[in-house]
Amino acid sequence: MQRRTYFFSGRVQGVGFRYTAQHIAHQHQVTGYVRNLPDGRVELVMEGEDAEMDQVVQSLRQVMNHHIQRVDFSTAPANGEFHQFAVRH
Repeated sequence: MQRRTYFFSGRVQGVGFRYTAQHIAHQHQVTGYVRNLPDGRVELVMEGEDAEMDQVVQSLRQVMNHHIQRVDFSTAPANGEFHQFAVRH
């Protein structure tokens, strides 16, 4: 298992991005969270198998692509701190 941290830039706040991400994540075997950042980006942190995380991001990009201008991400070993996937405020 891995942990990925994504940063989505563009018009990604105020358009239902976080709740769309949560809905998609609940359809896959991933845990973590999504939240708005003060600089206008959205942060998505998730842990799971690579294929599951790839599917979450692919689905999110398909639904929200017209709002996304840039995606940056990093990977790290999973540490198991999450029990579910949630929106953080």
